[in-house]
Amino acid sequence: MKRWLRFLAKFLAGAVVLVLALTAVLWWVSKPARPDDFYLRSAEFPAAPGKLVKIEPFTRMVPANANGWRLLYSTTRFDGSIAPASAIVLAPKERKAEPANVIAWTHGTTGFDPACAPSVLDEPFANVPALEEALAEGWVIVATDYIGLGTDGPHPYLIGEGQARSALDSIRALKQIENINVSDGVVVWGHSQGGNAALWTGILAASYAPDVKINGVAALAPATDLPGLVKAAEKTSVGKILSSYIISAYSGTYPDVKFEEYIKPMARPVVSDMSSRCLAGTEALFLVAETFITGETIFAKDPSTGPLGERLKENTPNRPIPAPVMIAQGLTDELVLPELQQAFVDGRCKAGQAVEYVRYYERDHLTLVAKDSPLTADLIGWTRDRQKEKAAAATCSFSDK
Repeated sequence: MKRWLRFLAKFLAGAVVLVLALTAVLWWVSKPARPDDFYLRSAEFPAAPGKLVKIEPFTRMVPANANGWRLLYSTTRFDGSIAPASAIVLAPKERKAEPANVIAWTHGTTGFDPACAPSVLDEPFANVPALEEALAEGWVIVATDYIGLGTDGPHPYLIGEGQARSALDSIRALKQIENINVSDGVVVWGHSQGGNAALWTGILAASYAPDVKINGVAALAPATDLPGLVKAAEKTSVGKILSSYIISAYSGTYPDVKFEEYIKPMARPVVSDMSSRCLAGTEALFLVAETFITGETIFAKDPSTGPLGERLKENTPNRPIPAPVMIAQGLTDELVLPELQQAFVDGRCKAGQAVEYVRYYERDHLTLVAKDSPLTADLIGWTRDRQKEKAAAATCSFSDK
């Protein structure tokens, strides 16, 4: 009997060691691959933002009716210093004689680490709505990775001005590409994090890039009420993942936001590891698994209070946008809650901002931008009107689909 118990004890100890070893291997192999040398800053780098630095063909997952390129260009960090950012450009293979209209795409959450740039990931166009339809219209698409994704960080995750500068400078860089003839007017599309970025692009354009003409902003399930978003989602797996990106970005950007002040001691190593992983592919599964060992919440104090709460309020896109604005919202969205979005839209309307607010029944955060979504036709039609500079309504409008 004793021999059997000793054998069982050794077997169980060996099994534990094996499980720990396998976990360590999975932890390591699931780490994102580093971006290649294309994203490195060269010795002779422009001293001004919006300059095209280099360009090369890009073919991964590019639609059959398009040609693609990836760009490196100069933009501005939060502290005013000039730094590199990257982008993808798609242009129809069959181009019209007249200049092509431009869509500036600002993507949703992919991560915080440089390896999480869409131009680095296996599926660079995940959750881009109406992509083939836009190319069929003859439109050219420029899709910023944002500073800190692909290039060195920190990435300004849900930091409005940082994201907007990346988008505006990608438009400037696009216009410097030889053999791509584009019009002056640009319509900005963005989803989720990118919806926040799209709204901030409309806010910032006149002051930061007056040479860029914004004809319209379409924000799809945008992250608007940031304190409300973080508070509402803090106990969910996705909310914990997004919060790991937020605290890493905000503590790396704002001196008054302290990582240790807001994150529970036992959760800090896990939160740091989570922020180094991408919300894409198999890495997303590992991320979700990590959220189960952080406890009910990663926060040691209410994230909507104190310096973090104030900085989140600062990055809520509640300033005037001169261009027409469309906001689309799925009514079954469990991340960007419809009631929070409605309150944001109501607030902007009371402030005098004309918003075309479209709500979609039985559409959640991701199915809103799926291929079969009724949003596709609405977005193309709305964008056609903006590209033609057709006058938009001077007051808010509301519709349900």
